[in-house]
Amino acid sequence: MSIATVTAPTSAPAVTFTRTKRGGNGSNPTTEYSALLRTVRDAGLLTRRRGFYIGMFAVLTAALGAVGVGFVLLGDSWFQLILAGVLGLILTQFAFLAHEASHRQVFTSGKANDVAGRTIANLIVGISYSWWMTKHSRHHANPNIIGKDPDIDRDFVSFTETDAAKARGLYAWATKRQGYLFFPILTLEGLNLHLHGFRTVFGRGKVDKRWLEAVMLVTRIGAYLTALFLLLPPGMAFAFLGVQLAVFGVYMGASFAPNHKGMPILPHDSKVDFLRRQVLTGRNVKGGVLMDTFMGGLNHQVEHHLFPNMPRPHLKKAQAITKQYCADKDILYTEATLPQSYGIVIRYLNRVGLSAGADPFDCPAATAFGR
Repeated sequence: MSIATVTAPTSAPAVTFTRTKRGGNGSNPTTEYSALLRTVRDAGLLTRRRGFYIGMFAVLTAALGAVGVGFVLLGDSWFQLILAGVLGLILTQFAFLAHEASHRQVFTSGKANDVAGRTIANLIVGISYSWWMTKHSRHHANPNIIGKDPDIDRDFVSFTETDAAKARGLYAWATKRQGYLFFPILTLEGLNLHLHGFRTVFGRGKVDKRWLEAVMLVTRIGAYLTALFLLLPPGMAFAFLGVQLAVFGVYMGASFAPNHKGMPILPHDSKVDFLRRQVLTGRNVKGGVLMDTFMGGLNHQVEHHLFPNMPRPHLKKAQAITKQYCADKDILYTEATLPQSYGIVIRYLNRVGLSAGADPFDCPAATAFGR
């Protein structure tokens, strides 16, 4: 049987699913997912790969140390900005490791994963682990569901036409062009992620290990800024910090954006079984080992959502099983190349952005026809 695959949809309209009890082939949805999970487990794909993660951590730590040595040796030189960009790449790779620890992919012990993830996220990357866990857990449970998935909540970018229509003035002008502005905007995402961390640990909401994270974040930013402004002139220090944050933000956004943006948006009250909810709202990115490394395994987004505690090295094998299973069950499985994925995201955001500044009393049908 051929595999049902979509390579480059141009847009993703909101879709209402009413399936509640039975799958498309008449089988029980819970049983369908259980059968797939059992197949994957029997293939040994849920076993931990500690050696892989220890090796990745060692390589990244060595790379981080090399950047530190180079930073000291270069001194007052604008070549430091090259190191700043490299540092942004390395910190993103560390963020991938923290993400995988948060999903229990590294160790069998939940506590060990939390210790590793919290240490890497707060002390090395500079992002609150508790903030990330809360936000990301909600996303995994409700991908692309309006009002439940924080990743599609209105921010500078609007992911639904309803949110885009709220934009006014200069914001409306930018929203209409948000697809083209998306990657330039990501240069500020690194700063945004750090600010979210500090707002979380010093805010009023409930935070697991609040004071430990606060100490880690303050220690990390204090040591980092002290090194920059102690060894570099102020102008160069600010430039170094700006380049590092810009590269980090673009790399993070470029890794997470292709996975769900431009895929179906589900209504708040939609009833979709777990298997279809995860497959229909996710998009895989084609590629081999280099793509796995570049995106930290996020290119296997469908499998990551179906089996969130699966180690990165096993996702490729799980993909073959999942694609065939979805084909047998007539469940649409979507994948595209990285350039195609970025194109889908840009076109989708621009289409949504056309609603910016719209009169709430406009006739929706007439507005759509006018577009």
